[in-house]
Amino acid sequence: MTTILGLSGSLRTGSFNSALLRAAAASMPKDTALEIGTIRGIPLYDGDVEAQGMPDTVVKLKERVVATDGLLLVTPEYNNSVPGVFKNAIDWLTRPPADIPRVFAKRPVGVIGASPGGFGTLLSQTAWLPVLKTLGTAAYFGGRLQVSRAGDVFNDEGTLVDERIREQLKKYLAGFSEFVAAARRAS
Repeated sequence: MTTILGLSGSLRTGSFNSALLRAAAASMPKDTALEIGTIRGIPLYDGDVEAQGMPDTVVKLKERVVATDGLLLVTPEYNNSVPGVFKNAIDWLTRPPADIPRVFAKRPVGVIGASPGGFGTLLSQTAWLPVLKTLGTAAYFGGRLQVSRAGDVFNDEGTLVDERIREQLKKYLAGFSEFVAAARRAS
């Protein structure tokens, strides 16, 4: 069984990206499981805090990443870029720097997102690319999923109701899952 850890870059209860992550978990292809993780509780990065010891929430998230075969980032777009709270969580996962290869090197990573606007997190997804390259990940480029006008795609309970987007999500997940499985077989 191939396992992927999915993280939503939003802390908001009614987040479209958290809804997209839940829809992804329910739409995974056979022989692939998507575990939903969280960045909730990760403190703002502070070297003084790090010097006193890694926060438990960071250690637990880091070990969840290491225990899975791939990572799916479900990113909002704030001010045409990466959400600070999401970047902060990834920054914590790179501490200490000696852990970067263990956590990120050659790890298959996919990026998708949903936005109430018309561009569906295109700029945020693009802004993640230099970060993923710097960390040495194996970024997935076999497909893209940018859900625009998310208020029309999800109902008030956060359920994906747009069949066209559901099919695009399934297609993306099939390609990403195969990418992760191939990397797993090669290692």
